[in-house]
Amino acid sequence: MLETLLLSRIQFAVNISFHILFPTITIALSWFLFYFKVRFDLSQHPVWMRIYRFWVKIFALSFAIGVVSGITMSFQFGTNWPGFMERAGNIAGPLLGYEVLTAFFMEATFLGAMLFGMNRLPPWLHTLSTFLVALGTTMSSFWILALNSWMQTPQGHLIIDGIAHPENWWQIIFNPSFPYRLVHTLIASGLTAAFLIAGLSAYRLLKNDQKAAPKVAMKTALYTAAVLIPLQILVGDLHGLNTLKHQPQKVAAMEGVWETQTNAPLLLFAIPDEAQRKNHFEIAVPSMASLILTHDLNGEVQGLNDFKHHPPVKPVFYSFRIMLGVGLLMLLVSWFCAARLWQKKRLSRLSLSLLVGMTFSGWVATLAGWYVTEIGRQPFLVSDFLPVAEAVTDIPPENVAFSLAVYCVVYFLLLIAYLQTVFYLARRSIPVEEFEVSELSIDKQLKIKNLQPALSTQ
Repeated sequence: MLETLLLSRIQFAVNISFHILFPTITIALSWFLFYFKVRFDLSQHPVWMRIYRFWVKIFALSFAIGVVSGITMSFQFGTNWPGFMERAGNIAGPLLGYEVLTAFFMEATFLGAMLFGMNRLPPWLHTLSTFLVALGTTMSSFWILALNSWMQTPQGHLIIDGIAHPENWWQIIFNPSFPYRLVHTLIASGLTAAFLIAGLSAYRLLKNDQKAAPKVAMKTALYTAAVLIPLQILVGDLHGLNTLKHQPQKVAAMEGVWETQTNAPLLLFAIPDEAQRKNHFEIAVPSMASLILTHDLNGEVQGLNDFKHHPPVKPVFYSFRIMLGVGLLMLLVSWFCAARLWQKKRLSRLSLSLLVGMTFSGWVATLAGWYVTEIGRQPFLVSDFLPVAEAVTDIPPENVAFSLAVYCVVYFLLLIAYLQTVFYLARRSIPVEEFEVSELSIDKQLKIKNLQPALSTQ
């Protein structure tokens, strides 16, 4: 039978893998909604309101599942990882409390106004509610990532009798890896939401939805993705340099480097062998790892054999390449499609089908990146302070196995239901609401009629 430690790690991995899917959507999607609402307020064009009405449903569904899965995940701090709160709770507790006080309450308060106040609130107040929900989701990520980053690169605390006590909250929150991780995650959310919008909009067009809304939404999302992906590559490089400085063993696992060396090659593919402490079937670009990591072809890259503790190599190594591969695909697809739209050319059915296939590509890249981050911290829960084995519960393994099985079944069913609902909403016809047209001037109504043929050429 598997031991409690391994089962608890698997259970938390299942929970965090499921939970992170939905904040990754809602953080950026809320800002897309704010943009759509502002465009409607400024132009009174009903297309923007139809886009808003469709995507606010996706947001509400994603937000609800994210909240529920987040609550169940937090329970595990007490049920499966009591040692974490016992030894790091003086820091983790306040940071999680700040997230509830400054972010969750604001999201929960104004979410109702955003969802149900479109026809009941003054337009400015409804737009403000949308903005505050977006701000709340971003603030939530701020505090959660501050805690996670402190676990990666802890500072600003004192260790007294094996327990961490806060000494400088500014240093705790703005620890060395936090700014890079925050920006990297927010841009990842932007790309996830952008490809979700582009993919579902392309799906609607393939289903012969000839309304302007999916065309305008798809164009907005593709332009956004085309801008964000180069920024993500730049931020990712800076984040990698920061990781090299503070967590070199993680970088060594990412690159599959066993021996410290100069002119380290960039491994496009390999099969790491931890037993023999070497790689098999390497496909490498000479000196490129040194250039990327140190910005010097002759730069030295520290190897795994230099560290007393290092993370499991294979999951970190392969996850990193999956993240990079999906990111490169995002770059190519967004630039190609955005260029076609910029040139006023129609996207072919093949291009639309490709976008549909990329609908949840952000999930794949986010999960792969998250595995690099979290597995790369092993064997510590808090780097160089709290080993994972010292924080786990002592409950019988069969109890953990039972709860793990329940989580797996429930999350699988929820994920299937979510995907089916999302595509059902995309297939569903969304007629023009009567009030949206009646409020417009005759000139603006004519512009709506003229917009259709113009968009049909794209």
